[in-house]
Amino acid sequence: MSDTQTPRASAHIVDESAEGVPSFEASGGDWSDIAEEAARLGEERIVVNMGPQHPSTHGVLRLMLEIDGETVTEARCGIGYLHTGIEKNMEYRTWTQGPTFCTRMDYLAPFFQETAFCLGVEKLLGITDDVPERATVIRVMLMELNRVASHLVAIATGGNELGATTIMTTGFTAREEILRIFELITGLRMNHAYVRPGGVAQDIPPGALDTVREALPKVRDYLAQLGDLMLANPIFKGRMVDVGYLSLAGCMALGITGPVLRSAGLPYDVRKADPYCGYETYDFEVPTSTEADSYSRVVLRLEECYQSLRIVEQTVERLQAMGAGPVMVADKKIAWPAQLAIGADGMGNSLDHIKQIMGTSMEALIHHFKLVTEGFRVPAGQVFQSVEHPRGELGVHLVSDGGTRPYRAHFRDPSFNNLQAVSLMCEGGQVADVVVSVAALDPVLGGVDR
Repeated sequence: MSDTQTPRASAHIVDESAEGVPSFEASGGDWSDIAEEAARLGEERIVVNMGPQHPSTHGVLRLMLEIDGETVTEARCGIGYLHTGIEKNMEYRTWTQGPTFCTRMDYLAPFFQETAFCLGVEKLLGITDDVPERATVIRVMLMELNRVASHLVAIATGGNELGATTIMTTGFTAREEILRIFELITGLRMNHAYVRPGGVAQDIPPGALDTVREALPKVRDYLAQLGDLMLANPIFKGRMVDVGYLSLAGCMALGITGPVLRSAGLPYDVRKADPYCGYETYDFEVPTSTEADSYSRVVLRLEECYQSLRIVEQTVERLQAMGAGPVMVADKKIAWPAQLAIGADGMGNSLDHIKQIMGTSMEALIHHFKLVTEGFRVPAGQVFQSVEHPRGELGVHLVSDGGTRPYRAHFRDPSFNNLQAVSLMCEGGQVADVVVSVAALDPVLGGVDR
């Protein structure tokens, strides 16, 4: 494209105040072009880029900051650097293959995307009440463990960005206890694709509940250590208290949810407001505060970790009491006919499983082949399903045209909405406070860009 075809930024004087200070109106193009134009017109200001490759942006996020000395006068976000086309790709995969894509969006909270998608598919299929209770309880247990793991990363990376390396090492060490559980149950530390329409891929292995029980006291101990390191530390409080303030009115106007909204005093939590997966049957609280600053969000995330561990304990008791049972709907036109029985070499399905599938009947083999390669059909219609993600309300909008793959899949990722608050939280503050404000939002750019 030639220079004459390339859209460029422009900045021109629209009026002058009584003091003779020109006012600029910028449109289109890149901020670097706008800055050059302003400089040409004699406007003295500094526009700097923080990111997209920057250790304090929680991913590939570009922050465009206009500064006056150390004060931020304007802040904007530049996103899209991590776009992977996940929503579009899901239109070309079966409904069962959908979780393998959406689990990769917010890579710190994969179980929430998988569960939200599968709950939506189950609504379209009309099988919500047919999902086995054991599968539902397993989903809750994994989501709440995932919430703790996600909050630990938020706290750990936020502490590291302030120069407190011990907070980072303690947070990530605690998270390892949870990732070991995920690996034991799903075979993977992330990107699990374990939650499937109709249930979960397979039951938890023998000894998994004992592993969870043993891990919970360790995680609690690490949480207590983090509280001791941070909450009364005068340096930590000096950097966090009254920084990144966002009022309840601001949250409501921008559609902010999660810990940021609850730090402004509104106890909105999808698990309570619109329960799913039987959350109304669990005993837990929704912590809130009214300070609406970065420090209060750290306190809330720590408290939410304790509440999630309460829920995990209840799921362990329920799974122990109900014993072994089905973890996938009985309808063979939806359920994959295989439990993932691994061979002795750790590769592929076991010989016994292959013998059972191949030897039952030719019709069973054909059905298995068609179900795996073509997938099941979902009645035409659309559905919206939301869950309480670690960063706020995660919504999924699914549209079916009656085929074996989604006509449209769209996700309302909480990080995307929450990033709108960057300008409100940062403008008028110091450059160093931008790091704190972004850390308090805890955005994950895989979910933002999708």
